[in-house]
Amino acid sequence: MTDNEDHNDRQSGGIQSLDAALKLLNAMRAYPGPVALSELARDCGMPPSKAHRYLTSFANAGLVVQAGRSGKYDLGHGAVMLGLAALARHDFVNRASDVLPELCQETGLTVLLSVWGTHGATVVRWERAATPAVTSMGLGTILPLLNSATGRAFLAWAPPAPLKDIRSAELREARRTSATAGQRIVSDKDIEKLVAETRERGYASVEGRYIPGLVAIAAPILDWQGEAQAVVTLIGTDPEVMQPESGSTKSLIACCQRLSYAKLA
Repeated sequence: MTDNEDHNDRQSGGIQSLDAALKLLNAMRAYPGPVALSELARDCGMPPSKAHRYLTSFANAGLVVQAGRSGKYDLGHGAVMLGLAALARHDFVNRASDVLPELCQETGLTVLLSVWGTHGATVVRWERAATPAVTSMGLGTILPLLNSATGRAFLAWAPPAPLKDIRSAELREARRTSATAGQRIVSDKDIEKLVAETRERGYASVEGRYIPGLVAIAAPILDWQGEAQAVVTLIGTDPEVMQPESGSTKSLIACCQRLSYAKLA
């Protein structure tokens, strides 16, 4: 390393050559399969000879391999093991819990964190706003699948198998009462429509039917497969909270996106 490089590293707070090398790995991650040296060099804005030196070092560490006769580069066994180790350390609930107070303060709304448990969507964390909504809900509350914002977020983004029995039971009840959160949901087709609309918006919402006088919006925290590991819900009294362009909706989606591995869709 030259004196000039050392000075630049101190100025940037990192190691510039390492930053450039890691940029190659990030570029490789964006490709669905092996990629040519020339493409990687172009994507990273560096000469092919420089990119080759970095890739050689990564190959020596097992992070990169060259694929067959094509000579293209792909992520190696070392990268896989590194990724698996990172996944094993990821705690969706505790990471989300850490940001609930900030989200509560930013929106002025009560915030819930829920996971899917044996009996359904279960509240595991609760951050009350300065002016809390009047509700009997608390830690351990089980929220309905079809007529709560939290349940609808799980319905839209959670894997369907764990939801199957509760979905069927609530659907039978909805057919009997025909009163599902202001929306007539009496068939699987109705549920499919609700799921499509929810996923398109990027969040779920209900107004005043599950808990009279309250509105709620909810968005998922997605794992690397795009499935909900947890759901964050905001509760308030102003129907404007539910609008796509409201500050609360934007804050909720941005928060969940930061905590997710996949994009909301």
